[in-house]
Amino acid sequence: MYLGSGVLKFSAEIDFLHRLPEIFKKTNQHFRQFDFDILSLETLINVKNINSLAKLAQARGALVSALSRDRSLMIKEYSPNLVKSCVTGFGHADKKSVGKTLSLIFREDFKFETDDESDALAIAYCCAVNCMANFKEIR
Repeated sequence: MYLGSGVLKFSAEIDFLHRLPEIFKKTNQHFRQFDFDILSLETLINVKNINSLAKLAQARGALVSALSRDRSLMIKEYSPNLVKSCVTGFGHADKKSVGKTLSLIFREDFKFETDDESDALAIAYCCAVNCMANFKEIR
């Protein structure tokens, strides 16, 4: 069942360090309405620009802090190739293929604002599939 998704957008005029508290606050406000105990993330990928990697890590820290502040969470990480493989059956699928496959899986014609939004749903789906597989192994 697909509940919804969204994208945080910031003015380019806002300094990155001033965005971090906003990421924390907006994430906390948005997810307050949901009851969940697993957070799934994509592993940090190798990027050529170390500054981009540092900013991504800081933003991710703000997000994890906001979501785990008032609840005990199991945090799962999945590589981009595993996510693509789980959704499409091919670990090197392109973004368009992932989006189309998600629409087929959920029987919904998604109109994602960004690739990041479809990536988030793909990561959540990958987590659900992997958690179900692990649950069946335990039983």
